[in-house]
Amino acid sequence: MTGRVLSHLGETRLELGPVEPGPGPWRSARDADNVLWLVLDVDGSSMNTISEEVIRALDSALQDAEADLPKAVVIRSGKVAGFAAGADITGFEKMSSTGATEMLQEAHRVLDRLEALDCPTICVVHGAALGAGFEIALACDYRIATPGASFGLPEVQLGLHPGLGGTFRLPALIGPTEAMTLMLTGKTAHTKRAKSLGIADLVVEERHIAAAIASVIDGEVKPAASGFTARAFGFDPARSLAARKIRSETEKKAPAKHYPAPHALIDLWEEYGDDRDRLQKAETDSFALLLRSEASRNLRRAFFLRQGLKDAGRGEDGITHVHVIGAGSMGTEIAAMAAIRGKQVSLGDLSEEALGQAVKRTAEICKDKHLDSLETRDALDRLMPDPNGYGLAQADLVIEAASEDAEVKAKIFKGLKGKLKKDAIVATNTSSLSVDDLAANAPAKSRFAGLHFFNPVSKIDLVEVVRGTATSDKTVQRLAAFCGAIGKLPARVADSPGFVVNRMLVPYMLEAMVLMDEGVSKEVIDTAALRFGMPMGPVTLADQVGLDIGLHVAESLSDSLETKMPPISDDLKRRVEAGDLGKKTGKGFYDWSKGTPHPDADLEDAPDDLRDRLILPMLNAGAEGLRRNVAKSADQIDAAMIFGTGWAPFRGGPMCYAQTRGIDDVVRRLRELEAAHGPRFAPDDGWSRFA
Repeated sequence: MTGRVLSHLGETRLELGPVEPGPGPWRSARDADNVLWLVLDVDGSSMNTISEEVIRALDSALQDAEADLPKAVVIRSGKVAGFAAGADITGFEKMSSTGATEMLQEAHRVLDRLEALDCPTICVVHGAALGAGFEIALACDYRIATPGASFGLPEVQLGLHPGLGGTFRLPALIGPTEAMTLMLTGKTAHTKRAKSLGIADLVVEERHIAAAIASVIDGEVKPAASGFTARAFGFDPARSLAARKIRSETEKKAPAKHYPAPHALIDLWEEYGDDRDRLQKAETDSFALLLRSEASRNLRRAFFLRQGLKDAGRGEDGITHVHVIGAGSMGTEIAAMAAIRGKQVSLGDLSEEALGQAVKRTAEICKDKHLDSLETRDALDRLMPDPNGYGLAQADLVIEAASEDAEVKAKIFKGLKGKLKKDAIVATNTSSLSVDDLAANAPAKSRFAGLHFFNPVSKIDLVEVVRGTATSDKTVQRLAAFCGAIGKLPARVADSPGFVVNRMLVPYMLEAMVLMDEGVSKEVIDTAALRFGMPMGPVTLADQVGLDIGLHVAESLSDSLETKMPPISDDLKRRVEAGDLGKKTGKGFYDWSKGTPHPDADLEDAPDDLRDRLILPMLNAGAEGLRRNVAKSADQIDAAMIFGTGWAPFRGGPMCYAQTRGIDDVVRRLRELEAAHGPRFAPDDGWSRFA
């Protein structure tokens, strides 16, 4: 085999050594210098995942290498998308019920074999090396990264911790402080950070991979060595002291009763951090135990819910040019994300100052997204400030992101007639107004829909794709594909007051205000919600959203729903009239001058029904949404709430929580609350669907 296999993505050419296409998951060959290339190329997937088959095939390749030792072993991916996305999660359910410990022990034996190979082992990483993929890289002597490479151990997001040696190999490589931070947060170390930490020994352009490998083989690159910090934590007292501090900080963000995995990881490090062999065994036992936990099952469920939304965003959108109307915070971030993801974007606004701020904000988002200088330049080049609306004539999609005022929006839509391409789609970013009502003034009802983004757009992935009565199938499909193309998760929903997310959130916030009127402190209310697992208490959330926006949405829903809503608080109205709108003005229910509030109140004197009064109205609204076919399924509701609001993911989403708790118990409790507090708690007829 003398030819080289080159994969293309624009200017990207992957140096895959002397291998040729063949059956996966590993392709192997030796080059003229007796360097063994092992190329991971899992069949039928655009991105590699690490499965039993991958590990077994790697073991076979290592046996061959031991029998005829090469000058070096180079491991890399044959996928343009990156090195590996981690373990094949579809196999976790089987592992959790049968033989998890044995399977993990076998995988450890294979990676130990790789680590012990009596020749240099080099992992070349482009794109992402995550989870088990990163753990394979850690078992190599050297890691060479190309620009854009990233490394991470995100297992905590699945209710787990690293299970293939990450708990001891990463601390040994970069020191326990940095390693524990990466493992406990699940965050990714991008190229520059990976190099500074010592994860990547070299960072080189793809065209220089061969030269970099040669320099490693020639002994010109020395592998990273553990420093003083790693040695210091080898002493039990120092490690125990550090573990107590880390555990305390972790408890604030991820309580052990809800998220056991990070606490199990801290326990492993504290107990066995100075003994690799014992830590390796303990890691395996702990991983197998966590795999069977309810938290992990639900967090893995959330992973598949995300995949379902991603699948809904696949396909061709036929959208090259996007015109966004309104350079406020929402319009700016929508335009920025579209430009970053390769769309030509024109951003219209009458204020040149607003347009200038939009360009500045786009540059900040590029930095937050770890774009390099060239990628940032290209994104900014694709974003055209357009005060005169010249981009309308070229736009395949027009997104209106003006103020939440039906008359303002109607005027905008009327002004579009005669200015658009024949097949252009018009979408409104409304959060509460009827898409059907707004469509009355649109150029073409069949090509009009809602695209409800969530603030901040650059950080919240969910988008509700709202279908009006006249919206065509093609329009919905193109808009969902557009969301996918810009890295968002489309939830296709029907036009109904509040759609899915706001319909469920508004009762949560309004009930909190009723409780405050009854004399329950905002700190107690928010603490109860946080201890249930919500990412933010309802009072803090109202301030974060903006009390004026919350009031507007609440009034809109109260006027348009047949279902009773909590009464709108006079205190809320007074604060809005006074201009105390929450975080954006520095004061709402909370004082935001010192940053985001973090309530932690004593709940001993809290009302017995406090938690259910906050949580059950959301579940009831979900049942209503299913009955009215606003959402297609309970899974879609759970996905929308988890990825749109951060709703207690370890509980699997609101409808999953209802089923776990028991539908009969939820309905019974709602009836008790109805008797005590009024008809807004009456169980919706939609619960009968779960019978």
